[in-house]
Amino acid sequence: MATRTAAQRREEARTAYDAFLRECPTNQLLGRLGDKWVSLIVSALREGPMRYSDLGRKIAGVSQKMLTQSLRSLERDGLVTRTVTPSVPVRVDYELTDLGHSLSDLLFAVKNWAETHFDQVHEARERYDQETAA
Repeated sequence: MATRTAAQRREEARTAYDAFLRECPTNQLLGRLGDKWVSLIVSALREGPMRYSDLGRKIAGVSQKMLTQSLRSLERDGLVTRTVTPSVPVRVDYELTDLGHSLSDLLFAVKNWAETHFDQVHEARERYDQETAA
């Protein structure tokens, strides 16, 4: 049996999509999907197509820059489609693709978990802060 070099093992792991490896493309994808703006955008679009301005109003605190960057990355990854309707002013709608819908259930569940369990997390934080401050 031939001995493999470390570089060969890394390359094999990369092609096997091992997200624990920094070089693995799935590691980068998980980083994008873990972004709070991405999670909120996908959860919002789960309800159906939305205009850019409606997304900006629905997602409190997102800047135009972050909304634009996040939507572009989601479009590039094939999770969102962008439809421009020529009018005055121009209408731009965003909608989840089938791939985006398959992800939306997971991210929506995480959002709901955070909303449901925040009080428990807040209490745990307070306990921890009190114990470590002493």
